[in-house]
Amino acid sequence: METERNLGEWGSEAEGKERDGASDNETKSDSGVPEVPVSADDTPEVLNKALSGLSSRWKNWWVRGILTLAMISFFFIIIYLGPMVLMMIVLCVQIKCFHEIIMIGYSVYHSYHLPWFRTLSWYFLLCVNYFFYGETVTDYFFTLVQREEPLRILSKYHRFISFALYLTGFCMFVLSLVKKHYRLQFYMFGWTHVTLLIVVTQSHLIIHNLFEGMIWFIVPISCVICNDIMAYMFGFFFGRTPLIKLSPKKTWEGFIGGFFSTVVFGILLSYVMSGYRFFVCPVEFNNDSNSFTVDCEPSELFQLQDYGLPPVLQSITGWTTVKLYPFQIHSIALSAFASIMGPFGGFFASGFKRAFKIKDFANTIPGHGGIMDRFDCQYLMATFVNVYIASFIRGPNPSKVIQQLLALRLDQQLHIFNSLKAHLTEKGLLPALEEAA
Repeated sequence: METERNLGEWGSEAEGKERDGASDNETKSDSGVPEVPVSADDTPEVLNKALSGLSSRWKNWWVRGILTLAMISFFFIIIYLGPMVLMMIVLCVQIKCFHEIIMIGYSVYHSYHLPWFRTLSWYFLLCVNYFFYGETVTDYFFTLVQREEPLRILSKYHRFISFALYLTGFCMFVLSLVKKHYRLQFYMFGWTHVTLLIVVTQSHLIIHNLFEGMIWFIVPISCVICNDIMAYMFGFFFGRTPLIKLSPKKTWEGFIGGFFSTVVFGILLSYVMSGYRFFVCPVEFNNDSNSFTVDCEPSELFQLQDYGLPPVLQSITGWTTVKLYPFQIHSIALSAFASIMGPFGGFFASGFKRAFKIKDFANTIPGHGGIMDRFDCQYLMATFVNVYIASFIRGPNPSKVIQQLLALRLDQQLHIFNSLKAHLTEKGLLPALEEAA
């Protein structure tokens, strides 16, 4: 979420000359790259009039602050509406981010009148979403899929249908090739697929994180937002030392201040959310109520436990132990990644925008740029959270194993039963179970 116009700006105006010099050098070295038209000032007229007496620096600060509060309020509303609404919002954000990146490619090269470029781009987006969401529905809502005959057929042949859809788009692209523009058309083909990899694949991981429990969705996103805000605040008031040339306004003071603030915020937010089943329970389909539910018995990860304090902290606080949720320990890793590695998503976006001489991906949000400007770090964070859950949190799921067993033929179920019975008897567990019964 970060370049010259978003909340990740971490620095002072002292770097203005350095930024201008860097821009001049890039203009010379990248003179062969077509420029995207610069968007006009998109600040609402009401804010322009209300803040007309302020300098441009403070006016920009207030515009960002007001719009940030509005976006945070909207975030609270969609959390209240539940996980299914959150999933739809993620899908909408994904489509808008894809649109912004594709439109940059079209704006740069539209004079060549490439046939079917936008049509094929949206077609590939549809194909990839069909594949990923189909996989998600089959994986997490197996009972619902097996109950409905049309869904069972689509699930059984899902990957073949997905491949056939993609193959159709591939053939359409080959048929659209025009003499003298082959290289450019393959550039655009690669542009579309890289966009799909960055945007669609990682938004799919966000959905996976959400189904593990809303806390795995809310805490990482909130940590990135907190880091952006606090890094901007520390950089705005205390920033003196430049951090990276790609974003000259970002400073070490903002980076360090954002790190410590985000770690503290992550621990506190995790403590509050871990006590509510609405946030910690995975999303499941309930056959009895015929609806999606988020109710369960919280795992040990979300139950208070005693942790011994190091001697140094014992001497300072006078406490020997402290009660924490185990998830709070994991939140430190999430917060640290959001503060240290997350900004590299913004640096990547900064380099991309500099390559095409644009300030923002779009002008959707006044003072912030486009939706992609707000989510460039979130996608990198989503990948980390998904890998973290798979590596350190998720274990075998008995309910999913049973669902898969019930989908087998009766003779296959009987074979598995006999194999399991023999295994338990060999381990000496089955007689104990029979005596208990």
